[in-house]
Amino acid sequence: MFYGFVFTLTPGRRGYNIPVSRDVKSVLLRFIYYLLAEYSSARGIIAQVARTRCANVVTSKHAGVLSVRACELGGKKLIYAKWLDYWLKNYVMLSAKPRTCARYSEVVRVYLVPSLGGYNMDALTPAVMQRFVTGLTERGGKQGTGLSAGTVNVVVSVLQSSLKAAHAQGAAENYTAGAVKRPKVTERKVECFTAAEQKKIERSVLERGDHRMYGVVICLYTGLRIGELLALQWRDVDFRRGIISVERSCYDEAGGKVLDTPKTESSVRMIPLPKQLLPILREMKRKSECDFVVAHGKTSVPVRSYQRSFALLLARLGIPHRGFHSLRHTFATRALECGMDVRTLSELLGHKNPTVTLNRYAHSLMEHKRAMMNRLGKLL
Repeated sequence: MFYGFVFTLTPGRRGYNIPVSRDVKSVLLRFIYYLLAEYSSARGIIAQVARTRCANVVTSKHAGVLSVRACELGGKKLIYAKWLDYWLKNYVMLSAKPRTCARYSEVVRVYLVPSLGGYNMDALTPAVMQRFVTGLTERGGKQGTGLSAGTVNVVVSVLQSSLKAAHAQGAAENYTAGAVKRPKVTERKVECFTAAEQKKIERSVLERGDHRMYGVVICLYTGLRIGELLALQWRDVDFRRGIISVERSCYDEAGGKVLDTPKTESSVRMIPLPKQLLPILREMKRKSECDFVVAHGKTSVPVRSYQRSFALLLARLGIPHRGFHSLRHTFATRALECGMDVRTLSELLGHKNPTVTLNRYAHSLMEHKRAMMNRLGKLL
């Protein structure tokens, strides 16, 4: 109702049709057009503001995250040293093993912070990082000599992991560390004992009757790493089934021996024992005073101490020095020589896949290859 008139609005081609007299119609038209104009204008402004705000949100999303992260870490121009400190505390220490945390912290303290710590995050270009890597290779050691390719690769891995996390969190606009070229690592030659040397070692250990050194024989017939051997407990040995379960490893620290999870997920495994090894383990168990299989009285044996004892054993027998890990290589070599398939050996060693085993022990297959070729040659 408007000024005593009742009317209805019906949509027309150019506006609204109002069925009332001409003079009233003009007044009403002005009023209705005014309302419609105001409404359309307001709606247009609202839509424009919404579009602008939406665009601002989309375009500034990354910048906003960067701003938040940078403010948390002490300023919008974030330097790499501050990010490294934040990354170690909030990423590495939450998920990595204590030993890995210590190693990463050392890399950050010794290599990354002194050379790259003062750079702003977005100033760490591929060229800057590549010069840094080249410098490590040429003169990164304590005496001004170059670091080994293996050490440089560890540093590059820490660099890349930290910057990848920075990019994911918005503390760096781009991730370019993947463009850094690593030095090539030469695969070290696998050293193992000959069959004659192995027999000499076994005979000496068993004849002397020192149960602490029986672990050497265990490694020769199971392929255990030294950390896995010294972390092995009697509860891990199933005499009825003839199986040992590898569920932990260990390493030395200033405070003593530290038990840890195995090297990788695939390192957690069960190893069937040769039946000839079971009587040796039973004798050890009968005289044991400790929960650990390899022990000195009532105490477990540290890793470095056992390595020294093994070195002394080799010196006494007149066998050229090789590291304790050579026992594991010897197990793998003898297994291949006996015709064990690579997949089974890979599982026993706790490798991630058979390819790792093949690449590492391909040289050990030469005799097997020769025998197979000679067998094929009989067809001539």
